[in-house]
Amino acid sequence: MSSTLILLRHGKSVWNAKNIFTGWVDVDLHDEGKREAAKSAELLKEANIKPSICFTSYLKRAQNTLDIILEDLNLENLPVHRSWKLNERHYGALQGLNKDDVKNKYGDDQFLKWRRSYDVPPPSLDESDNSNPNHDPLYKIDKGSLPLTECLKDTYERVIPYWTEAIEPILNNNTIIIAAHGNSLRSLCKKLFNISDENIVQLEIPTGNPLLINLNNSCKITAASYLDPSRSEKLPKIDI
Repeated sequence: MSSTLILLRHGKSVWNAKNIFTGWVDVDLHDEGKREAAKSAELLKEANIKPSICFTSYLKRAQNTLDIILEDLNLENLPVHRSWKLNERHYGALQGLNKDDVKNKYGDDQFLKWRRSYDVPPPSLDESDNSNPNHDPLYKIDKGSLPLTECLKDTYERVIPYWTEAIEPILNNNTIIIAAHGNSLRSLCKKLFNISDENIVQLEIPTGNPLLINLNNSCKITAASYLDPSRSEKLPKIDI
């Protein structure tokens, strides 16, 4: 038995367009992001790929990307599983700040550590901050266990248990789409491609370009490619 996995980073958001650290702030898609979502649906149609089960985060830029795709594919009735475990990495006190302003204030080295290192989180969000997810009714079931900042390692440590418990058991003979975020998908790729801690920070995932992954019955990758080669990023070598 084999299965098909589609990893899709949401279309460009309004804060992507403004170069702002977004994290868990629930901003919507930019018009360009909506077009990227529609293009993703077109690419899936051309490849004759129809998802059978969907996963996404709690954040509307990922949910709305998935909604556009399902509507364009006439698949609005597919089951959609939502979890904060697929949310973007929490950028702590950097959320809402312009990236260039942060770089100018703290310097290139510190900026790169916060943004790209595997295990250095940004400064934590204050407990009393209005954007603390523990104050949000959406997250009431998990209140008290939610992050106030994360590095990629922290993101990996919440994404992979969710993958193992909720997604991997239903892979066989299904076509599963996961519409999520740069760092939650980077975490999944780290596991699936067996990428080291040092090399994972170099992996780029473009917005609105479906990454098609074929898996065997041992959940090993047999093939992987972006559906839009013109907007693809380099993928790790697959050991077959």
